[in-house]
Amino acid sequence: MSFIQGLYYAATGVWPLVSMDTFLAVTGPKTDLWLVRTVSLLITSIGAALLVSAKTNQATAPIGLLAVSSAAFLTWVDANYSLRGVIWPVYLLDAFVEVGLIVGWVATYLISRRATR
Repeated sequence: MSFIQGLYYAATGVWPLVSMDTFLAVTGPKTDLWLVRTVSLLITSIGAALLVSAKTNQATAPIGLLAVSSAAFLTWVDANYSLRGVIWPVYLLDAFVEVGLIVGWVATYLISRRATR
């Protein structure tokens, strides 16, 4: 799961840094581009940590917490602000991906617990 989420976060995190114009075309206009860049850098750093975790095969409890909490909080932001009309509904697509990541982490955890019994 570290690799999948890390790759997704790295890709979506760097997108506005590489092409703000295409990012805004898909996600809607923004007034505070410094905030878009800040969130992008934070998501990219989470993605990088998850990719290192995958590369070193060290999906520790802190990495799992980082992964699941990031996905949960991004789900809340996406759903809450999309449904209230603050951000474009396209963010609901990301909310579904984030929920899928959480389900993947939970499934991975349960499978690993069963294997150690």
